[in-house]
Amino acid sequence: MLHEDVKIRRYIKDALYHAGISRIDVERSANRARIAVHTARPGIIIGRKGAEVEKLKSELQARTGKEIHLDIQEVVHPELDSQLVAENIALQLEKRVAFRRAMKKAVQSAVRLGAEGVRIACAGRLGGAEIARTEWYREGRVPLHTLRGNVDYAEAEAHTAYGVCGVKVWVFKGEIFAHDPLAQDRLMMEAQTSGVRPAREERGNR
Repeated sequence: MLHEDVKIRRYIKDALYHAGISRIDVERSANRARIAVHTARPGIIIGRKGAEVEKLKSELQARTGKEIHLDIQEVVHPELDSQLVAENIALQLEKRVAFRRAMKKAVQSAVRLGAEGVRIACAGRLGGAEIARTEWYREGRVPLHTLRGNVDYAEAEAHTAYGVCGVKVWVFKGEIFAHDPLAQDRLMMEAQTSGVRPAREERGNR
C-alpha cells in the first residue's frame, strides 16, 4: 500500500505538475481509495465538464485495480503554501529569471498575505556560475526550535542548463496554542477572508 501511495502521488504530480499541486492525501477503506488533491488551479484538473478528472480517475483505477474517488480542493492562497512557492521559484530559475528577484518577490507576497515569517534558500550553480553556492532571504521570524510554531516547509528542484538547483522554503504561519493542529490554519483563513489579522491568545492559556 505504501508503494501504491507513492506511485499514485508520483503519477498525479508528473501528469499535472503545471496545475500547481500542493499535496495529495490518500485515504483507504477496503477495496476503495479516496484521493484528495489540493491544487492552486482546480480548473486545469477538472477540465471542461469534468472530462479531465474522469480521465484521471479511470487511469488511476486501471493502475491500482481499486475504486477511486477523486476530491479536488482549491488552495485559496498559493503564496502562503511552501510547496507551491518552492515550485514557482524553481520554474522561474528554469526560465532564467534572476534568482534574487524571484526569491524577494515570493517573500514579499507571503508576508503581504499574512505570514509571520518566510525564509527561502536557493543552492546550486545560481546564475550559471562556475561554482555552486547557497543564497537565502528571510523576512519576519521563522522559529524552527519552537514546537508549537506552525512552520510549513517544502523543497523543489530546478533543472537548468547548468545543472540542478535546489529551492527550500519555510513559511511561519504563527504559533498554535489550541490543541487542534488545524486551529491556526483556520484562524489564518478567517483573517484573510475578513481582512483582519487573528488576535494572538494569551500566553497563560498554553
